[in-house]
Amino acid sequence: MNKYWVVGLGGFIGAIARFWLGGYISNRMGTRFPYGTFVINISGSFLIGLVVTLLAERTHWNANWRYLIPIGFIGAYTTFSTFELETFQSFRDGELLFAFLNVILSVTIGFIAVWLGVVTGRSIG
Repeated sequence: MNKYWVVGLGGFIGAIARFWLGGYISNRMGTRFPYGTFVINISGSFLIGLVVTLLAERTHWNANWRYLIPIGFIGAYTTFSTFELETFQSFRDGELLFAFLNVILSVTIGFIAVWLGVVTGRSIG
């Protein structure tokens, strides 16, 4: 199967899972704190660590599984997990400065970017 179709299939399932689980948690816990997003980000971070490790170190599965699960499904379920994995890899490889910069800059500049997007969106209308 074409790797793009495999990524797309995984992404479709991951996006649906994110939408359903986020809504379910928000309905149960409220929206004052983003519980749904928090649970998705943390569970996605756990899943990407688990799946990438299993696929790389414990199994000899076809490469399509790498496209389907960590890239497609988990990538659509939460991009936060990819951020966490890349930060962990920098940390593991002894690139502490890059790991900490990635965390500090991504969170800070990402927050500023969201704020700027809101300000821009509000000014357009």
